[in-house]
Amino acid sequence: MKNIFRIFAVVAVMMMLSTTSVWAGNDNRRGTAGASELLVNPWAHSAGWGCVNVANVRGLDAFYTNIAGLSFINKIEATYSNTMLFGGKSGLNSGASINSFGLAMRLSDRGVLGFSIMAMGFGDIDRTTEESPEPINGTFSPTMMNLNVAFAWTFTQSIHGGGNIKIITESTDDLTATGFAVDAGIQYVTGPSDNVRFGISLKNWGPSFGFSGTGNSFSFFNDAGNNMTAEFREGEMELPTSLSMGASYDFLFESLDQRLTFAAAFISNSFRKDNFNIGMEYSMLNILELRCGYVYETNVFSHSESTTAFKGLCAGASVNVPLHKKDSESNTGLTIDYAYRSADRLRGTHSIGATFRF
Repeated sequence: MKNIFRIFAVVAVMMMLSTTSVWAGNDNRRGTAGASELLVNPWAHSAGWGCVNVANVRGLDAFYTNIAGLSFINKIEATYSNTMLFGGKSGLNSGASINSFGLAMRLSDRGVLGFSIMAMGFGDIDRTTEESPEPINGTFSPTMMNLNVAFAWTFTQSIHGGGNIKIITESTDDLTATGFAVDAGIQYVTGPSDNVRFGISLKNWGPSFGFSGTGNSFSFFNDAGNNMTAEFREGEMELPTSLSMGASYDFLFESLDQRLTFAAAFISNSFRKDNFNIGMEYSMLNILELRCGYVYETNVFSHSESTTAFKGLCAGASVNVPLHKKDSESNTGLTIDYAYRSADRLRGTHSIGATFRF
């Protein structure tokens, strides 16, 4: 009973912290936040059904969807995922891609410690200036990187929670911005076969941050012929805080060793439109998994009023390969994940990943 009260206390704190940052969004604020890479899911498994698994995410995908899902890792889990944004090198943004790596290990019967890193690159971009607008000045390569350290805890058989601290870095040749944020999440499992789940997750809550470096200054000659250097005033960027709530239900067909899961989630965003996500996942023999989802927002079918690229249909698949067939309890195996996300007026985004469980 004490653990239940603690969980409800954490939920209350999350709701209070998110009141001013999440529900304060309006039309005038949309598109004005910094660190927009925090709103792009780099993990192939959960991306395949639109990040709808707030309530039932398991493993390292929890770093994006709901950090509480990290508590379900058995012993050690390592994941790598590559995402080709909007078609990758053949898309609108040449060379735009995301590389992510995660590692988590169980420290005790209840605690799991995890690390992950996400690096987003945009390839080589031509450098131009006012004096030389032609692409003859070489190239530059901006990067965006997030480093995460998380800890998840199993309070009871039904209640799981977690917290994550992330360091955010954005840089070019002459500008750098560094900030930090925290995530917190809770999952509740119930039902006769633990097939009913609920979840809530607060993401990207933290202070504003801004750019610094020589790129904020420029040199010029004044009327007297003196060489002068001026600096732009630095403007700070707020983080794209979001609050997600979701539920899922598993239909279990034990005689056929199959599972059909339906999930739904509501995501309240502070600097863009809210999302309503639905999805389903089919599992056969715990080897093959197929999933699909739909991400809905207001005016989703209107090109003129659309403000988000990642919406509409998405789909994915996974293949689980056990590495110790004789010992079914070891949970040692390899999983290959693939996901496709449609992008409004842009080429689709493809993600592929591999997960090792030891």
